[in-house]
Amino acid sequence: MKMTDQPLSSALTPQMLDLAQLIVGTLNLDVAASSIDPHAPLFGEGLGLDSIDMLEIALAVSQTYGVKLRADDSENHRIFGSLASLSEHIQQHRG
Repeated sequence: MKMTDQPLSSALTPQMLDLAQLIVGTLNLDVAASSIDPHAPLFGEGLGLDSIDMLEIALAVSQTYGVKLRADDSENHRIFGSLASLSEHIQQHRG
C-alpha cells in the first residue's frame, strides 16, 4: 500500500477525501482515508482491492452520489484506476 508518514490530505481535494472516507468505511479498511495516495492504484498493488470490493464500492457510490457504475463498462479499468480517477468520474456524472 502506498502511504507516507504524513497524511496526504493536502494532496486530496475535499471530494477525494469524502470518497476515500466512503471507501474506507464501506470496506472496513484499516487505513486513514487521508493517508490514501490519490494517484495510487486502488486494485492490485495499491490498496490491494479485488473485484468484490469494486462491486461494494460501486453500490456505495450509487447510493451516496447517485452515479451508476456498471460491471460491464469498458472504461472501468480507467474509472477505478485510482482514487483521483474515480472521484473525477463521479464529479463528471453526478446528477
